[in-house]
Amino acid sequence: MDLVVALVVVVVAVALFFDFTNGFHDAANAIATSVSTRALTPRLAVAMAAAMNLLGALLGTGVAQTIGSGIISPPSGVAGLAVVLAGLGGAIAWNLLTWWFGLPSSSTYALIGGLAGAGIAAGTTVHWDVLAGLVALPMVLSLVLGLVLGYVGMVGVLWAVHRRAFAPTMRRFRMAQSVSAAAMALGHGLQDAQKTMGVITLALVAGGLHQGPSIPLWVTIVAAIAIAAGTYAGGWRIMRTLGRRVIELDPARGFVAESVAASLLYGAAYLFHAPVSTTQTITAAIMGVGATRRLSAVRWGVAGKIGVAWVLTIPGAGLTAAALAALFGLLGA
Repeated sequence: MDLVVALVVVVVAVALFFDFTNGFHDAANAIATSVSTRALTPRLAVAMAAAMNLLGALLGTGVAQTIGSGIISPPSGVAGLAVVLAGLGGAIAWNLLTWWFGLPSSSTYALIGGLAGAGIAAGTTVHWDVLAGLVALPMVLSLVLGLVLGYVGMVGVLWAVHRRAFAPTMRRFRMAQSVSAAAMALGHGLQDAQKTMGVITLALVAGGLHQGPSIPLWVTIVAAIAIAAGTYAGGWRIMRTLGRRVIELDPARGFVAESVAASLLYGAAYLFHAPVSTTQTITAAIMGVGATRRLSAVRWGVAGKIGVAWVLTIPGAGLTAAALAALFGLLGA
């Protein structure tokens, strides 16, 4: 088998492994609040999230095209494939590290940081304008909007139901959470599976097996299956952090947090083709709804640790990927 084709196969396999780790790393994004409020059983929640991830991954390719052609422009052949492989290696290493410590860091920004770090180390063109406009700006906005809309939405809900009996109202919100959790899982598939589609397409272009930013159908299908399988595998460490350690959620707050986060994911994907972090978005929304109880209700110490993980994600994954790219360069890739 030709060396370039063999490397493409390796990169595709590693990208799908990253997609799988993304699924189990981020499973908590969609279902932690529903499980913690007992709206869904863990087994049912994981199965539902996997199915909605699969469906969401098939609903668009705008984010995939941003990742596939907008972050870096690697050279063709072995050198370009080595850059993509190093980027994936940095992202996977960061995903596994933060999963082990139960920190809901962003797989999205791990991948972007990995690609950028590998690109810099290898002297590849990095599109800083895209990183500023479609990565950095949405990253800040999704955090701010998650906090603000979570708070405002929860205030509105509290005002609307303040005269109603507590127990029946919470039962209704617990039922509604099944819908909001499904919407969140759909948004996770829509956003995160597309990032793997983009990387695979980037590798196909570097290997001379595909032209242009369009995403091949088979790439969409295998990426959808991989992230759904990873989600079904679970992600219980991070689920505990999001579902209970940031704040004790009731069904109403869980419903609002999931609804706000899902709306932001859809808007970023369809309106701007911007890759945003599902982890960051749902965590910000959880903190926003929690602050309506009282500011001290949010466990800011845990939130601070999550924030540190976010800040370190892009440079951490980038440095790891840069080291791999340098190693591949020494090996003659």
